[in-house]
Amino acid sequence: MAAVWQQVLAVDARYNAYRTPTFPQFRTQYIRRRSQLLRENAKAGHPPALRRQYLRLRGQLLGQRYGPLSEPGSARAYSNSIVRSSRTTLDRMEDFEDDPRTLGARGHRRSVSRGSYQLQAQMNRAVYEDRPPGSVVPTSVAEASRAMAGDTSLSENYAFAGMYHVFDQHVDEAVPRVHFANDDRHRLACCSLDGSISLCQLVPAPPTVLHVLRGHTRGVSDFAWSLSNDILVSTSLDATMRIWASEDGRCIREIPDPDGAELLCCTFQPVNNNLTVRLLLGSKRMRLKDHVVYQWQPHCGQTPGQTGDQRAEEDMVGNAKHNVHVMNISTGKKVKGGSSKLTGRVLALSFDAPGRLLWAGDDRGSIFSFLFDMATGKLTKAKRLVVQEGSPVTSISARSWVSREARDPSLLINACLNKLLLYRVVDNEGTLQLKRSFPIEQSSHPVRSIFCPLMSFRQGACVVTGSEDMCVHFFDVERAAKAAVNKLQGHSAPVLDVSFNCDESLLASSDANGMVIVWRREQK
Repeated sequence: MAAVWQQVLAVDARYNAYRTPTFPQFRTQYIRRRSQLLRENAKAGHPPALRRQYLRLRGQLLGQRYGPLSEPGSARAYSNSIVRSSRTTLDRMEDFEDDPRTLGARGHRRSVSRGSYQLQAQMNRAVYEDRPPGSVVPTSVAEASRAMAGDTSLSENYAFAGMYHVFDQHVDEAVPRVHFANDDRHRLACCSLDGSISLCQLVPAPPTVLHVLRGHTRGVSDFAWSLSNDILVSTSLDATMRIWASEDGRCIREIPDPDGAELLCCTFQPVNNNLTVRLLLGSKRMRLKDHVVYQWQPHCGQTPGQTGDQRAEEDMVGNAKHNVHVMNISTGKKVKGGSSKLTGRVLALSFDAPGRLLWAGDDRGSIFSFLFDMATGKLTKAKRLVVQEGSPVTSISARSWVSREARDPSLLINACLNKLLLYRVVDNEGTLQLKRSFPIEQSSHPVRSIFCPLMSFRQGACVVTGSEDMCVHFFDVERAAKAAVNKLQGHSAPVLDVSFNCDESLLASSDANGMVIVWRREQK
């Protein structure tokens, strides 16, 4: 199915929960029929401009009929550009409930109670315990999900035809972060320890580097796209955060750290892109190929589990430079009440989809959860989990749905334990419970992982991670045995980060030698 028709189907799927709430069988039949019709239209060869116009009108009509969806798509970015309403990634689709009791008169979401995570987790466990091995949870969207997938296996969906392109403009300098633009198939950005950020365009062929963003005087440790992709925010070891215009590569604003500390992580608040969360780091570090990255002492002791130190953190005390700050990027100032101290240098950040929970992982093996006040930007410490003492947490990815078979809020964690960890979020304060782990090689490098964006339309649920064995690994989180789905080989150094484009046709991976490989998925 053409990419635009897939986006149309995704819009229909998002609004399908509002149709005949008391007749879930009708909703399943509806989405199946829509999938069939869109597949037939995809073969008709309509002009791309006509397809995009239909997608826009379809989204507008559904919004008028059922009311706007209360999620990040309604937010305005830094330049007040309105985010497109038709978004296909699961991050944009996961923040709604199938239960009609959570909907208002016109489909608006009501506030979720503090016990919603606990209740949903109990319901999921009860259903999973009662079902036969290997079966799916019989939710109203399960059959529709399988219909969208076309009855193909996960291995078939994640078979790759080979390399689409290789970018080597940052050769010999580690590329710790690579990321496709939101809801975009062909725009890609990556940052390097050489102090620059590359903005790349993959179509039309040949792929090109559109802009190289220069200004940081030391390595760029992290960056993030705004929801509308018009700006990027970057953090650097030079103790500054910079705001860039993606259209022409201009630096809009430079925000120095008031403490002069190195900055290693940043993320946008998903609902209010005028707010970013950044981390203030201490001065100690390690070196990767003679360039500063992190300082940690990996420790290979007990296996992480549910018996770690997990408790309320009202009494947490940390070094003065181990801070999380919420910043207003329009003013360049810290938000009042939006700062908190941690016990170690924070290496990873992730919000949940509604933007009410923030998780931060540090170089001492701890993950902290914070409650985020949507009105004021205030951070409140909630929970702490010690994954393993002394094992740096290098990546956190949050997802409200692991698959569309059942809601199961989860975190995907890399923590220098030669394992990829999947945790379940069991309450509204971000308490974590280990669900399972997958074998990879990671003992010293800042490796990252992701949930596949369109996993809801596949059989099974897939995650992708880098690894120090120079491979990209795919795992099915729902498969009890032989969870490995695929492995891509081609890098000559540890793979640090991975990123899918919006329709999963391309996957980008970056390594410690500065190479970025774009892989092309086989077309069925």
